[in-house]
Amino acid sequence: MATIGLIGGMSWESTAVYYRLLNEGVRARAGGLRSADLLLHSVDFAPIAEMQAQGDWAAAGAALAESGLRLERAGASCLVLCTNTMHKVADRIIAATKLPFLHLADVTARAVLASPSRRPLLLATRFTMEQDFYRDRLRAFGVEALVPPTEDRSEVHRIIYDELCRGRVEDASRAQYRAIVERAVREQGADGVILGCTEITLLVSQAGFSVPVFDTTALHVAAALDYAGEVESVAA
Repeated sequence: MATIGLIGGMSWESTAVYYRLLNEGVRARAGGLRSADLLLHSVDFAPIAEMQAQGDWAAAGAALAESGLRLERAGASCLVLCTNTMHKVADRIIAATKLPFLHLADVTARAVLASPSRRPLLLATRFTMEQDFYRDRLRAFGVEALVPPTEDRSEVHRIIYDELCRGRVEDASRAQYRAIVERAVREQGADGVILGCTEITLLVSQAGFSVPVFDTTALHVAAALDYAGEVESVAA
C-alpha cells in the first residue's frame, strides 16, 4: 500500500479523526488485521493560528511546506493536508515537494457534483468562508458555495476555535449550526451543506438536516484510501 503522508495538528482533534477513519477504512476494505500505512507530522497549532490571525500566510505556507518536505524525506507516497483553511497555502506545499497532493476542495467539489446539490452552504472558519481561495476552487468545478450572513459566520468561526479545537462539543452549538443551515436553506436557497472545517465533523453529521451534508474529513479520507489502493493495484 502507498504510504499516506498526513500534515496534521490543525487542530489535533480532527487529525485524530483522520487517523481513526483511515485505519477503519483499510480494515473495511482489506479485512483482517490490515491497517493504514501512513506517516503523520503533527504541527504545533498555536503558532499557525497566530499566523492566521495576523494574516501572515507566507510564514504559514513556509512552515507547512517544510512539513511536506519532512514527510517526503520520510518516505510518504502522497500528501494529505488535514485542514480546509490551510489549503490557502496549498500551492506552497505543492511547489516544495514532488509528491501527489490530494486537494481537499477538489475532493469536495467532486462529491457535490455527484449529488443533486449545486449551491451548498459552506460552514468553515471565517478565513475559508470569507476569502476566495476555497470558494474559487469549488467554482472552477461548477459549484457555487454560499456563505452565511456576517453574524452567523462569526458564530461558526467562534465555535470552531473556542470549542471544537479545544475538544469541547456542545449541544447548544450543534443546535446553532443546524439553525444557521435551516436559515440558509429557507432564505438563501442553499441545497446542501459543506462541513468545510475538519473539526465540524465532531459536532454535526447528516442526521437532522434535510439537505445533503458533505463531510470534508470523511471525503478526504476516502480519496486518500482510493489513491493508496490504486497505487497498491499498480504495484501488484
